[in-house]
Amino acid sequence: MIHVTELLDATVYDAQGNYIGRVRELCLVPTEQPGRIARLVITRGRYQPLVARYDQVASAAPGVVRLNTGELQLDTYHPDESWLTVRKDLLDQQIIDLHGRKVVRVNDLDLVEHTTNSHMELRVFQVDVGLGGALRRLLKGVVPPYVIRTLQKGLPTRAIPWEFVDLIESDPKRRVKLRLPHDKLAQLHPADLADIIEELAPAERDAVIESLPEATAAEALGEVKDALQARILEELEPQRAADMLEHMPPDEAANVFADLPADVATHVLEDMDRGEARELTELLQFAADSAGGMMTPEVFASVETTSVAQVAEALRGASLSVDSLDTIYLINEDNVLVGAVPLSRLLLAGSGATLGDYRAEQLIFADAQTHEKQVFELFDKYNLRSLPVVDAEQRLLGMITVDDIVSRLWQKQT
Repeated sequence: MIHVTELLDATVYDAQGNYIGRVRELCLVPTEQPGRIARLVITRGRYQPLVARYDQVASAAPGVVRLNTGELQLDTYHPDESWLTVRKDLLDQQIIDLHGRKVVRVNDLDLVEHTTNSHMELRVFQVDVGLGGALRRLLKGVVPPYVIRTLQKGLPTRAIPWEFVDLIESDPKRRVKLRLPHDKLAQLHPADLADIIEELAPAERDAVIESLPEATAAEALGEVKDALQARILEELEPQRAADMLEHMPPDEAANVFADLPADVATHVLEDMDRGEARELTELLQFAADSAGGMMTPEVFASVETTSVAQVAEALRGASLSVDSLDTIYLINEDNVLVGAVPLSRLLLAGSGATLGDYRAEQLIFADAQTHEKQVFELFDKYNLRSLPVVDAEQRLLGMITVDDIVSRLWQKQT
């Protein structure tokens, strides 16, 4: 294994042993082979920099690179945005450790030799984010490479395999040119994505959010600290912000939207689906610390004469999140709340039974104007998992789930 810091500024010789210059930069070309050192940029005094391709490198050792060709066969260097440069784009830059689900800073890169039938290639094996890489950077040019290697043996190793690295590129056009994949990043849990987003600077933060599918970005935004949510949406294009709000649970979307500056909120609302926008504005009429401000209008309700078989069919076609669905609420023809059926009661019910046969003995609900403190007390007193919210005429408006309560209480403590 050889470290990138041992190759940068290394002396370069041609096939006859003639001095050519020093390695100024190592370049990867992700569109060709993601982990291969595809080009070496070589400089010598005031001369135009040269470029050696990966197949023109005969050997590489700490401080020395030997080519298998002459200087005349090397190309003149011209900057290319599709190249990922080690010194400029990677060293000291923040990257995402997909395995550890966090943001880290690159101290060094570890390379391994990969031999083909005709030549030797250097490929990135892992990213060094530990003290060893920092020591090599600090002592480079001060003491010989072999002394540094001896000193670093006693230090703990902190490295990330290259396949578990996600690179952050804030320029959208360059991201396309580099073809940086983000499919693994999108597979992380939204809470882990939120932790990563919170660690990044605004430009990098926006780049990560833009790279995620809308639904995934919306889930991650829902896990981000409240103080940062509106700021993130404000930094995005109005259409992108609108799309993310449409993918969020209505109650969460309303909370974020309420914190947006008036001019930004107006543009975002204009770009939203009309139905989604109307639902959002209706929720905003309630105080944030009231039951109405805490509820989601996404609730499953039916009349008590509905059969279990009909309920099962309706649930299969419903667009509601089943994660928080534990109760079916009973309403009459005027949408007045008249009862509730715990979903667990229906598991053993016959398909011909009706909802009215399994209604709960006691109906617990809250008026939309109920203060959040009283809502907390209701959840605690009756060990609720969800609580229906009604208006002054007891018409069903929505429900509050236990995860909303946990989040609200946690925010008050932090």
